[in-house]
Amino acid sequence: MASKASTIVEIPREVLETFSNSDHYHNSFLLRPDEGLEHALERIAENGLPDISVAASQGKFLKLMALAIGAKRVLEVGTLGGYSTIWMGQALPEDGELITLEISEVNAKIARENLAGAGISNARVLVGDAKETLASLPTEEPFDLVFIDADKESNPTYFLEAKRLVRRRGVIIVDNVVRSGRVADENFARGCRKCGGVRTLLKMLKEDKEVEATTIATANTKGFDGFLYAIKL
Repeated sequence: MASKASTIVEIPREVLETFSNSDHYHNSFLLRPDEGLEHALERIAENGLPDISVAASQGKFLKLMALAIGAKRVLEVGTLGGYSTIWMGQALPEDGELITLEISEVNAKIARENLAGAGISNARVLVGDAKETLASLPTEEPFDLVFIDADKESNPTYFLEAKRLVRRRGVIIVDNVVRSGRVADENFARGCRKCGGVRTLLKMLKEDKEVEATTIATANTKGFDGFLYAIKL
């Protein structure tokens, strides 16, 4: 039987502009000016890091999530320039701790400077292969929230480690799981390693009785994407 043709089409520029305009409109009411965050984005751009930090509205969501569950320990997989790290760090109490994992020493240096500039003093950037670093972290002090936003091919491994390290009823969020609908298109995903990593994770979760999860699609300044939201039972 012949495979179905790909259903993926490019999203028209006008539609993307509508997503962006709507995001900016809501942000104008719900996001307060923040020099630390704005400076971090400027430094990320100035140093030539890719423009793949979370949207401001999603950063605010991460902060609100950490506040809502009373998070004291947060783990992030994929630091980049520390933009999302700052958002989550703002939600932690003085005795809280945020550990963020980054493979690039160059990125880690920029992130540390951005965190310091934003007044975030309880975050540690650990440099190295995230799979190895995760495996070395103990379970004695579980995390309340884990945010995964690194290489998508390794999502299954990252999620299993996150589940091991997060507390019961703790939250795991995995970013970029929709990818303009490409993940759902089997024909397209066959040649897309990032999509493959997400699809493998979804298949794992279908059989995993230790978590409950859902995907929340987003349409904002970053286009059409989404994140996976999971709770450890």
